[in-house]
Amino acid sequence: MIYLDNHATTAVHPEVLEAMLPFFGDHFHNPSSGYRAGKVVRKAIEEARGEVAELIGAKEEEVVFTGCGTESNNMVLKSLARIYGRKESTVITGEIEHSAVLRPCEAMADVGFDVRRCGVDEEGRLRLAEFEKVCGEAKTGFASVMWANNETGVVQPIQEACELAKGAGLAFHTDAIQAVGKVRVDVGEVPVDFLSISGHKFHAPKGVGALYLREGVRFEPLIRGGGQEFGRRSGTENVAYIVGLGKAARLMRDGLERDEHAGIRANRDHLESRLSGELEGVTLNGSREHRVPTCAHVSFEGCEGAGLLILLDEAGVQVSTGSACMTGKQQPSHVQVAMGIDDERAKSSLRISFSSFTTREETDEAVDRIKAAVEKLRRVQGGSGVGPVVVFS
Repeated sequence: MIYLDNHATTAVHPEVLEAMLPFFGDHFHNPSSGYRAGKVVRKAIEEARGEVAELIGAKEEEVVFTGCGTESNNMVLKSLARIYGRKESTVITGEIEHSAVLRPCEAMADVGFDVRRCGVDEEGRLRLAEFEKVCGEAKTGFASVMWANNETGVVQPIQEACELAKGAGLAFHTDAIQAVGKVRVDVGEVPVDFLSISGHKFHAPKGVGALYLREGVRFEPLIRGGGQEFGRRSGTENVAYIVGLGKAARLMRDGLERDEHAGIRANRDHLESRLSGELEGVTLNGSREHRVPTCAHVSFEGCEGAGLLILLDEAGVQVSTGSACMTGKQQPSHVQVAMGIDDERAKSSLRISFSSFTTREETDEAVDRIKAAVEKLRRVQGGSGVGPVVVFS
């Protein structure tokens, strides 16, 4: 089986698993306990916190461990909603955000918040002029813009957006879940107030994430209780998974310093080059310049993506489609709609995503199987069709 769906989730790195195992066995103790065994566990948590902080250029005390990226996003947005209130504040976000940002913003709109969603250009990047205008019109409030898109891999103009928002007196959050570990993320250079992380996007296990809170920013906890995580996210810590996140953060930092992602980028570019050169009617979607090295978003003319997904699964290639399921009918994803991609092209899209575990041999074999599936589907369909779809995570 060739796994090319690394934007959905990544395999746990063997070194991460090895680091986690002792905390399911000998070091099972509660980190809040006063005896030595508990202090050993507490030390492991703080060492992991340091590794995550170093990955993003933060201070250790600015990192809070959470259960996942969705929780991190919701913690920030709901905290900001409580702080700013709905009477005069404006909530600003983008059309292509993940549902973990869009759904909380929709819930705010339902209870009277002024929520504005800014568009993107045909390359999938935030329209800064529109964003600047909306920020300038806001009396107070906050903005949330993703660092990199989960579907296309397109990196947003995050530094410019952050400067515009903060220049207008707005708090600024970024969902960096698809960026951290893939590109350089430094909160010293891009002075965001809040930043969300999900471990399973860079070879840590599912069920652990982190939230960066800039020192001095106001924050209202979503979960109150025993005061863990500096009182900002109570609940007994998920120690083994936190240790795994810390180890993964260290591996990603080392990899970025050694430019290990050059090999991932080369595999992605090789796949795109072969598909474009060996098949008719192939379109590469999103910015060529501004994107993470791990993702290719490809449309195949006259070839329904959901059917292609099924054929590829049978052929031993795991990828995602470029569509989302809405009201029981196949419709273009909100990301592709925002980019101005027409329905037929949107429904013929695949998201193909790589990791450091993806080999060149696997890439070439995947290309051969994709070509065969596309040619078969075009013969059978003779055009676009309707079928089952998957939702991006």
